[in-house]
Amino acid sequence: MQRWLILTVLCLSGGIIFMLPFLREVYYIPMQQAFSFDHTQMGVLSSVFGTASLLAYFPGGWLADRFSPRKLMSCGLLGVALAGVYYSRFPSYAISIVIHAFWGLCTSLVFWGAMIKATRNWGRSNKQGQAFGLLESGRGISELASSSLLLALFVWLGSQAEALSQVILLFSLCNASLALLVWLFLQDTAGDKAEESKKSELGLKEIIVVLKMPTVWLISIIVLSSYSAYWGAFYFAPYATDIFGLSVVVGASIAVGKMWLKPFIAVLAGFTADRMGVANTVFYCLLAMTLCFAVFSVLPQGSGYLAVMLINTVIISIGVFALRGLYFALLTEGGISAAATGTAVGVISAIGFTPDVFMPLLGGILLDTYPGAEGYRYYFGTIAILCLVGTFSAYLMMRIVQKRRLISTVDGAIEEIINE
Repeated sequence: MQRWLILTVLCLSGGIIFMLPFLREVYYIPMQQAFSFDHTQMGVLSSVFGTASLLAYFPGGWLADRFSPRKLMSCGLLGVALAGVYYSRFPSYAISIVIHAFWGLCTSLVFWGAMIKATRNWGRSNKQGQAFGLLESGRGISELASSSLLLALFVWLGSQAEALSQVILLFSLCNASLALLVWLFLQDTAGDKAEESKKSELGLKEIIVVLKMPTVWLISIIVLSSYSAYWGAFYFAPYATDIFGLSVVVGASIAVGKMWLKPFIAVLAGFTADRMGVANTVFYCLLAMTLCFAVFSVLPQGSGYLAVMLINTVIISIGVFALRGLYFALLTEGGISAAATGTAVGVISAIGFTPDVFMPLLGGILLDTYPGAEGYRYYFGTIAILCLVGTFSAYLMMRIVQKRRLISTVDGAIEEIINE
């Protein structure tokens, strides 16, 4: 019971903490109206969050190898909540930039590496796909439940600025409540205390060992391409509104609706990966997303193509949610030791999550420079290329994993012969 309670807290906190920094996924146009931001300014805010996160991921991994998840996660959640309360007052553009930078530090320096390490420790070595799949599924359920309830409240309150303010306040309250739950239910284990007492032993030498591992760089590229696709999915709501003439509420409903896929896809992908192999599953997901974004890059506008748009949205969402539940399961399959988890996650995240910096800014500039369907086509075409690079990296990862398994099988056979 205690084991599943821990996973529940990880899922809830891992889902809710990102809802405020990524509020634009559901409320893009309402945010533009409430804050009076154009596309480029919206992109800059997200790029500031991404830049702060990028700079924080590596030291965040370093912290995760030295301090307990309980301490780090509760502090990160509380920080996001406090900044959210102020953000609900619709501060100036300059203050909004500062808030997004602070959110980047809270989520990536303090929270992220600790959550990944806690999840890897929770799962068994041969069930990492399930562990991360369940985490992502649980995160999806928490995002879905909170987004659906608060979207309903947003509509009920009139879909105006005051309604958005109430949504932001409630998300802040959720973060503060989860900070308390993490502190109460996640316990400092003997391993956590041992790591804190030996923190000076994990230094430059261990970091260099991690940086020399080819699998670390391949996973980094896989995460980068997958996360670029994730950013592409953020634009499905404004794409449906701007290009296909759907209402703001229907566009937001598409954004929330695709979240319904996440809980089912993430856990299904985890169980599938434990049977097919994590690297194999990642390869096929990236290949499918490459093709779908390529279709988006040439798709004409108009109601006649609405069905194609919706089908493509579903396929890409499946790929995105499957990959979000799998790419850190590659740590074990890639031969990265548990002791170096935080450091490896820091390196991978610092590279893999760079789309937080350039994708929203690129999207904002393209949509302002090339209004209408043309800007979206350029944006989705860029993502198709990035997914293609990720597909090739996943193929190389498959080859490395196959080689490691072959060597392990041969070694086992030789050992059996010697013992006989």
